[in-house]
Amino acid sequence: MTVAGFRETLLRAAAVLRRVVGVPDYERYVAHVRECHPGTEPMTHRQFEESRLHDKYSRPGQRCC
Repeated sequence: MTVAGFRETLLRAAAVLRRVVGVPDYERYVAHVRECHPGTEPMTHRQFEESRLHDKYSRPGQRCC
């Protein structure tokens, strides 16, 4: 395997792991907004993180504790 191939595999594995554990992917969000909602300004990274935290903790029954 080449270095580039190894890097790509590692990046894909990291993306899958982030999705499994529920870590939001800001870059993917920005790409989605630009592709599907032209003319709409994406949230800043901080706004995105705050929005995800609010979503996560505002729904009762979604946590174990």
